[in-house]
Amino acid sequence: MSKKREKKAGKRMNKRQLSAAVMDFFHARPTEIMSLKYIFEQLRLNTHPLKMLCIDIIGELLLDDHITEVDKNKYRLNTHGVEMTGVFQRKSNGKNSFIPDEGGEPIFIAERNSAHAMAGDRVRITFYAKRRGRESEGEVIEILERANDTFVGTLEVAKSYAFLVTENRTLANDIFIPRDKLKGGKTGDKAVVKVTEWPDKAKNPIGQVIDILGRAGDNNTEMHAILAEYGLPYTYPQSVEKAADKIPAEIPADEIARREDFRGVTTFTIDPKDAKDFDDALSIRKLKSGVWEVGVHIADVSHYVTEGSVIDKEAEKRATSIYLVDRTIPMLPERLCNFICSLRPNEEKLAYSVVFEITEKGEVKSSRTVHTVIKSDRRFTYEEAQQIIETGKGDFAEEVLMLDSLAKILRQKRFASGAINFDRYEVRFEIDEKGKPIRVYFKISKDANKLVEEFMLLANRTVAEQIGRVPKGKKAKVLPYRIHDLPDPEKLDNLSQFIARFGYKIRTTGSKSDVSKSINHLLDDIQGKKEENLIETVSIRAMQKAHYSTHNIGHYGLAFDYYTHFTSPIRRYPDLMVHRLLTRYLAGGRTVSEEKYEALCKHSSDMEQLAANAERASIKYKQVEFMSERLGQVYDGVISGVTEWGLYVELNENKCEGMIPIRDLDDDYYEFDEKNYCLRGRRKHRIYSLGDAITVQVARANLEKKQLDFALVD
Repeated sequence: MSKKREKKAGKRMNKRQLSAAVMDFFHARPTEIMSLKYIFEQLRLNTHPLKMLCIDIIGELLLDDHITEVDKNKYRLNTHGVEMTGVFQRKSNGKNSFIPDEGGEPIFIAERNSAHAMAGDRVRITFYAKRRGRESEGEVIEILERANDTFVGTLEVAKSYAFLVTENRTLANDIFIPRDKLKGGKTGDKAVVKVTEWPDKAKNPIGQVIDILGRAGDNNTEMHAILAEYGLPYTYPQSVEKAADKIPAEIPADEIARREDFRGVTTFTIDPKDAKDFDDALSIRKLKSGVWEVGVHIADVSHYVTEGSVIDKEAEKRATSIYLVDRTIPMLPERLCNFICSLRPNEEKLAYSVVFEITEKGEVKSSRTVHTVIKSDRRFTYEEAQQIIETGKGDFAEEVLMLDSLAKILRQKRFASGAINFDRYEVRFEIDEKGKPIRVYFKISKDANKLVEEFMLLANRTVAEQIGRVPKGKKAKVLPYRIHDLPDPEKLDNLSQFIARFGYKIRTTGSKSDVSKSINHLLDDIQGKKEENLIETVSIRAMQKAHYSTHNIGHYGLAFDYYTHFTSPIRRYPDLMVHRLLTRYLAGGRTVSEEKYEALCKHSSDMEQLAANAERASIKYKQVEFMSERLGQVYDGVISGVTEWGLYVELNENKCEGMIPIRDLDDDYYEFDEKNYCLRGRRKHRIYSLGDAITVQVARANLEKKQLDFALVD
């Protein structure tokens, strides 16, 4: 601080002069922590009015983020305000934000200060001094790394130029495309466009067409557009297909000799009726009175796909198969997933197997993990296996019934240990040859589904324990685990308050199993009630997401201390990694790089999330397409979501979801109550709450935006 200012400090000063003196004082000592007493002394504020004025000014500087209170009445200059790095989030309404690397509140970035950064870009910003009563604000000064420079939309072609009109929520402006960069695209074509530049003064980014997907509205085009929108592949590279074509289907005799032979043991697959890639098979035989051997046989993909090969690199990049409404986009080339590796009936196949000795009371006496050769005797659909369970008659009835009986005991034990029982139906579409939805139906998990699920869970858990459970003081070898953390305490409290209005209770504190058992009681209590689906939805929102990691914390939802994914290597890359590591470790091999595998786990989790988003988008598209032929029709539904922009309503008859925009609720001014999941009218006090029954009319169906609008029927 200038000597002149310091001398003046003790004299009579007005607020503006003292503010400048205090700010100078902090800037001259940017790293020091200073007490109020020290500030008074140094600025020679020796009268009561000056001290009170200084306290006022410090309060304002705190509010404006200029200084930080480090301890009671101890302050320091806030230096984070100069520059920060983090991720830019773009919104089409101009409310862009910046998420700092070191955490903390998002910072608002006005469009004029965005330097044309795109959603997900890593950027450096300068932080503005906070203005009274306003949110923190910053300006992008450098784009460090682009997250995404391709967009999907519909072309509009004029005489000398063209535009890509996007429905992307993160891009407010259409993309300008010079005529010579159109790649033959015409008005009405869906295209993938790469942004090549965005000049400082230009309102629109400039791009070039990378791929023409087809005519907007055509089923194939729209499904490819959904994949392209999420940056997912919609074609298979020919070089990878060619590599797969060279793999021989015949199994050499010396390979069979190296393996345990299960070809003579009763073995079958149970899968959906439209499945082609049979990942898993079950074998069963009686060992002695009351004891059975059950084999969980998994396609031995790692035998055919060697690490670092062209097929492996493509599988690693994809990390998962993607299941859209009308198609599967496989992780592996079709020759492998539907033919060579698939455990098809009456064909000799290589498998990686976990073989259990189990008593009829469901006690697992022993298990071993071995490479095998199998020959499936029968391919069951879930419906056929269910028929046997219900009637006791059919092929291999004794074996199917025994497996069902064991699975029920294993399941019961799992729930007794605190596993959470989310038993949800899935919405499915019956579609015609052109991909048009003609009927909606619900896929419900029955005993046959649960039978397969239970043995897959047992195999996954056994493999994870085999590697992860080591004597005290020893370090376990690196393995990708499937982990699931405890519910978020705040969300659990919200759930507790929400269900109280329906007369239900849950525990929000206590041991892991106390909480999970009380959630299970809740899920049992709501069975068959009208609020069942709603409370299940809100309960699932309170849960964390499961993901992959080499750092094992157990799986809360399944109540397992050790859990991994071993049973689906045809469609999930982590399972393939687990197969390879297991083979290595069982042969006495050393552990692998934790850093490398943690990065692969993160990539697999990210790709799984993208695939799930694309799957949901394809369901949403088909729902809107299905309902577009039912405009004007009236349906009963339930409020399934409440937001500041409107009410989401799920129809009872077909579970299609649409929205009543808040602008259409014109009988009052409605306010959003986030904590109580409701909209409340200011004058008439009418309340629309999550879970309320409601009657609506189908008002608008916008396929381009995948949006369904409903109107309220009084």
